[in-house]
Amino acid sequence: MTEPHTVPPENTPPTVPQLDVRAAEPPAADPPSSVGGFADRPPGYPSALVWLRAGILRDWRGVLGAFAATWFYLPIGLLLAFWGGLSLGVVGLFAGGIGADDQVPQVLRDAPLIGSLLETFMSRSAGVLGGVVGFAVGFVGGFISVLVLPWVGAEGPLPVIAGLLGTVAAAALIGVLYTLYRVLLEPRLLVVSGARQPSRREAARLRPVLDDCARRLGLPSVPRLLMEDDPVLSNARTYARHVVVTTAVLTEPDDEIAALFSHELVHWRTGDEITSAFVRGVGLPLTLAHALPTWLMRTFPHPATNFVVFLFFWPVLLIMRYVVLPLHARDVRAAEYRADLGAVLTGHVDGMRRILERRLSFESGRSGWDEAVCATHPPHELRLDALERASVAGASAGADAAADVTVERLFGHTGAVGTRRTWLLVGVLVLVACVGTGGLGVVQWAFFRPQATVDGYFAALADRDSDAALDLLADGSSAPDRELLAQLLRGEGYQPPTDVEISSLERDDDSATATVTYRLGGERQTATLGLRRDEQTTAGMFHGWRVSGGLTSLGVAIGGPGVRLNGVELPGGTDGPALALLPGGYTATGPSSALSETPTETLAVGPGQDTATLQLAPVLKPAAVEAVDARVRAWLDECAKQTVPAPPGCPFRYYGGSAQKVTWKILEYPKLAIELTGPASAEVTTPSETRGQVQVSGTNTYFGGDSPFTDDDPFSVTGVVTADGEGVTFRPATN
Repeated sequence: MTEPHTVPPENTPPTVPQLDVRAAEPPAADPPSSVGGFADRPPGYPSALVWLRAGILRDWRGVLGAFAATWFYLPIGLLLAFWGGLSLGVVGLFAGGIGADDQVPQVLRDAPLIGSLLETFMSRSAGVLGGVVGFAVGFVGGFISVLVLPWVGAEGPLPVIAGLLGTVAAAALIGVLYTLYRVLLEPRLLVVSGARQPSRREAARLRPVLDDCARRLGLPSVPRLLMEDDPVLSNARTYARHVVVTTAVLTEPDDEIAALFSHELVHWRTGDEITSAFVRGVGLPLTLAHALPTWLMRTFPHPATNFVVFLFFWPVLLIMRYVVLPLHARDVRAAEYRADLGAVLTGHVDGMRRILERRLSFESGRSGWDEAVCATHPPHELRLDALERASVAGASAGADAAADVTVERLFGHTGAVGTRRTWLLVGVLVLVACVGTGGLGVVQWAFFRPQATVDGYFAALADRDSDAALDLLADGSSAPDRELLAQLLRGEGYQPPTDVEISSLERDDDSATATVTYRLGGERQTATLGLRRDEQTTAGMFHGWRVSGGLTSLGVAIGGPGVRLNGVELPGGTDGPALALLPGGYTATGPSSALSETPTETLAVGPGQDTATLQLAPVLKPAAVEAVDARVRAWLDECAKQTVPAPPGCPFRYYGGSAQKVTWKILEYPKLAIELTGPASAEVTTPSETRGQVQVSGTNTYFGGDSPFTDDDPFSVTGVVTADGEGVTFRPATN
């Protein structure tokens, strides 16, 4: 019996000091199978596994309620629903009360009587209506958001199914572990709760009655009998391996003690404590969260304490009260009806009837959720009624016990863990699971290892598939120009890395470092690649890897039109993003003109390289030197044709007096120095040691007479040469 009742103690035997429960003398009739950690377990089960299974699988409603309330975060959902409803309720209250009458359509506002009624209703009730609607929408939205948010971002149904299966497995594992904890450590836990072994006088008073009830129920052994010092409340509680009796029971008549023991032995034999322990274990986080406020309210019973505790823990208290406890209490009440039938089988119906009738006088009304729905014990009147029906059926059958109440029906059949067909099905399922898991492991090993990512990356480069290579990069989506990069890899001058080998790979949680050797440009080189685990999944199960970085930023020394990689002209300008290249060899060519040409360069970009610089240096064409020299000479010849002392724009002039009949003659042309200033321009200078010579002749007039003269002068040429189509143009420098 798990419900206390008050009986005035008479001749209460003296209590004895509390001793260690483990020192209690074990029952002499214990079977060999009960030795060890599961000692004192009920008989009738082939193994402890069957015993645990029978208790765990019985109350599916309580398990489902504990699982849903705990693992779907219902207290958090209730909290968020309340605040969401309150917030939207306030918004709806003000939004509905301000200008709500203006929302009535003009047609209805002009309607006689109806328009006035609508305007009056909207002006006086729209705020309240808006508040109610806002609260309802916020409450439902807040509650549903907690249920949905953990699954947001899942790619397809497989991640959701895998997450649900993992949650179920975690809850079941915690439930089983908690049940084992309660069963294996039950002696120590009962010591903490105040239980002790019975004294010799207590054992002499109670043990024969317990053994007789067990014999009548067909039980070859009994649970350990423990005592609790309480001379006022006559009560007994059954655990997985123990029965704890208060000292007040010692004052009861033998038939009532026998009825009490019959009741508790049925609880023990059917494993009701295992069922309750598993339900608590499945919802262990919620159970622990609920234990604190209940302990505070029980330890400090005061309205102020209860209010403060409820203020902080109301979501947990409400979920336990309205979800978990009602579902589990249904099985607990059914167990009480079942345990009462133990008195029918042992022939102590009258003792059980007197106990229930005495407790009936202390029973209050069941006019509340806790008393009517969450009650762990049925009403005593209904228990008496069920007991009476069983007794009448037994009397009409002419037997001491009810004809339809038998040990087999009461305890059920507890065979092996499973039949041959069950084990065959389990074996097939295990085989399928192993093959499926092995297949998934092979897929993971072949396609989703860091090595597979590195191999796939270089394979994409070998196939000149830029999109596939970028998809394997962590920052591949940020490539400035994917189309240009694709053209570069498809160009004839591209050389992918070859003979790639992964010499070493070190992994640290979600990051890895691979050392790769490869051949590029005829040389064997080594590079280090960083990888990180992809947060997104493939098919909802596989986490791949991506290469960190991987793109090399290109700096071009000479840009503009004419700069090409693999035959693809690079975009000009410096305002846009830098060109990003994938690893490999690139053939670079520069602009060409009538004045200059750019030698072809090979740019080698290694894996993991951050930046690369392309040095394209145009050189002067040999033919351009002759063309410039011819152009300058032609210009000098034009200057020599002048008959004035200072030919305009020419590099020479005569500084004598008033010269007449001037003639110029180039004695020696200068040797020019040409320096490129760009692909299509160059600066022309004349070194001092290679200056040209010009001869000027004519007559000077002095005091009315003419005097002939002839002078030789050096001169230099400076200017700028630019390409003009297939030719060059010379523009002399102005003095």
